[in-house]
Amino acid sequence: MKIIITAVKEREVFVDYLVRNLPKPVVLYDNDDSGRLSNHRCKANFLRALKETDGEKAIIMQDDIMLCRDFFYKAVTEINRRPDTLIQFFSMRKGDLEIGSRWDNNFLMNQCIYLPRGYGQKIIEFEKTRDSDAIDYGADDILVREFLKSRKEKYWIHVPSLVQHRVAKSVIDPRRSSKRQSMTFVDPIED
Repeated sequence: MKIIITAVKEREVFVDYLVRNLPKPVVLYDNDDSGRLSNHRCKANFLRALKETDGEKAIIMQDDIMLCRDFFYKAVTEINRRPDTLIQFFSMRKGDLEIGSRWDNNFLMNQCIYLPRGYGQKIIEFEKTRDSDAIDYGADDILVREFLKSRKEKYWIHVPSLVQHRVAKSVIDPRRSSKRQSMTFVDPIED
């Protein structure tokens, strides 16, 4: 199973941390040197990650996360329970504390997800065939949400979160809150 990190050069120190703590990840840097990252550039790099899955199952993560101890073991254990289900390993919803792990149908936040075999190509095909007048799928998580909705498919939220969104300024939109953290994340691997 591939582990793919979508990244920007401004966060190379975060990428170094992930590379040190993961088994042979593939790092895909946003290769646009035109300036500030946008949702569209973020989605373009995500589409590169989907292509990189090459039809196989994969964990795709963003560069601005911290891992829990034994992340890979815990992720693979959960994946083996649901190998044909998209799994989200980061969540910051109220239900995380009240309900725990659960099925959901309103995907949001692409910090770290598992894609079953073939899903990378399926999402790419969905993006190619979507109505150009439809919702703007510039953000990669909105693309995943709309793909799942088009299939009337639920996904699995794993609690506790196995990754934590770092407290850091967004490179897409600096007006976003830097405090978008999971309430269930524990036992981090420190920098």
